[in-house]
Amino acid sequence: MELFVYALLVLTSIVGLTFIVERGLSLRWRKVVPPEIEAAVHSCQTAEDVPMLARVCSQYPSPMSRLLLMAAEHLDWPKADTMDAMQARARHEITRLERGLVVLEIIVGIAPLLGLVGTLIGMMRLFGKIGTLGLGDPAPLAQGIAVILNTTLMGLLIAIPSLVSWSYYSKKVETIAVEMETLCDEFIRRQYREAPGRRTVSAPREAARR
Repeated sequence: MELFVYALLVLTSIVGLTFIVERGLSLRWRKVVPPEIEAAVHSCQTAEDVPMLARVCSQYPSPMSRLLLMAAEHLDWPKADTMDAMQARARHEITRLERGLVVLEIIVGIAPLLGLVGTLIGMMRLFGKIGTLGLGDPAPLAQGIAVILNTTLMGLLIAIPSLVSWSYYSKKVETIAVEMETLCDEFIRRQYREAPGRRTVSAPREAARR
């Protein structure tokens, strides 16, 4: 039975490490908000600059570029409608950025529980040996205690890095969402300021948040 618990702990550690590395690569700032796109947004002052921004977004595909391309395609809409469409798309992009974080959150919960299961199995084995052989032979006692300590330690060693990674990546997604919101708001505000014929109804500043 303890081999089954060890196998589950090893599988959990592999899954956790995989998602830690994958999220670390996917949430690199340059991959989500490329500095070239950020510079293009700052340079996009009028409607004549929008094609330039669209070209840069096409050259550097990213969540930020997809949001800006969608906004650029709907600048003929009223401002409130464009903002609503951007918010819907932003929620979709943030959900993609958070993909995998729920797995780390689950591992944070189940790794210590698997360690606890191993502890219980070790105690059952320990007391079973005591009931059969008595206290004369220390070897069965040592084996049971080893199972208890090993599974508990493995569970904690899996849960702690997963918890740290989950907290760090969750905060990073939140920071990225704020930056995306700021850039999108800057782009929309400038374009509708340059087009007085469009409606200028204010829209919520929650485009890049859940």
